[in-house]
Amino acid sequence: MAVLVPALAEKVITPVSTYEDTLTTFIDYNQEEYSPINYNDYLGKITVRRAVESSQNIPFVKIIEELTPTTSIQYLKKMGISTLNEKDENLALSLGGLDNGISPLEMAGAYAMIANDGVYIEPTFYTKILDNSGKNVLNSKQKSGRVISEAVAFVTKQLLTEPVVGNNGTATYCSIPGMEVAAKTGTTNEDYDRWLCGFTNYYTAVTWFGFDLSEPIRYHGNNPAGIIWSNVMTQIHKKLKNSDFAKAKNVENLKICRKSLKVANSGCQDTFTEYFIKGTTPEICTIHQGNAPKNVENTNTKQKIKDTVKNTANSVKTEINQRPEESIPDIKQSQEETNDVLVANFVEEETKKENSLPEESENQTGNENSNQNLESNNIETNDNLMEEIENEE
Repeated sequence: MAVLVPALAEKVITPVSTYEDTLTTFIDYNQEEYSPINYNDYLGKITVRRAVESSQNIPFVKIIEELTPTTSIQYLKKMGISTLNEKDENLALSLGGLDNGISPLEMAGAYAMIANDGVYIEPTFYTKILDNSGKNVLNSKQKSGRVISEAVAFVTKQLLTEPVVGNNGTATYCSIPGMEVAAKTGTTNEDYDRWLCGFTNYYTAVTWFGFDLSEPIRYHGNNPAGIIWSNVMTQIHKKLKNSDFAKAKNVENLKICRKSLKVANSGCQDTFTEYFIKGTTPEICTIHQGNAPKNVENTNTKQKIKDTVKNTANSVKTEINQRPEESIPDIKQSQEETNDVLVANFVEEETKKENSLPEESENQTGNENSNQNLESNNIETNDNLMEEIENEE
């Protein structure tokens, strides 16, 4: 919760981002050494999805190093976590190491935010209070607000299904027939606390298992918090219709090459499907020879052009502000000419790259015709892109 949600929202990670899961000593924000350990074996280089599957600790500490604990805390406060203080601004935050802990109620509210497609709704124990005559004397006033986008919430949901459906999942016993389930197990140092946090499209539930005065929890088999969660949630879902998480807008599901962990081309044989927030799509695989997916290639090319033009325009604006006032008209004209040339050249180069790849026969004639009209298309592309950028700004 402290890592996945904000790291996805801030585009620090995608599900296929990789980290070395090896014993590591970190230098924390207080300049002291911090050496967390895995509950399970160390796996070497793994993806974020694999780290979620079996709760590998080291990758999450490395992610929060990039994200920063300060950013994580900003998101946690929006999720309704009220127990945070300045002592929590450290790397242990990534593994739930909080000075004052979190109550199961606030944890449930935070997980429900993901289930609610990114909107936090303050938990309440009542909706209204009536007097003996049936008159409404008090309404519950729940705070609510959007924390993350629907796209970020959906990708988080998909990652959190991995502990339930993955071959190495830590919560496989929490599956519910006919329901897509997202769940995350948790264990504190010395086995003092056991957690299971999870949800379906219908309900969110959090179970904590431990002692009032901390002492190790001894048991055989599965996490006792998870067993309680599974028994309760399975019962309350028995008569409900089957339900999976609905895909959000601004999310792409793409085939990924298992070897390169980039978007698969037609030459990639070992692939799997992964979800990405638009704008975080990996590059296309270059290990294998083959045709690139048309939709991914075109989207990436257009985005590169827009980013390049926008960055150049911003650079010229900065230069304008630094020049004497009388020279501004000439520089503005120079900016427009620079943008025209830049876009035309960039489109031409990208088009040549696309044409150099082997295309399917049904597209060859179309490519030849488009090359003949390249000059007029470049001008039109420039005008459209600049209009888009102005609208965005």
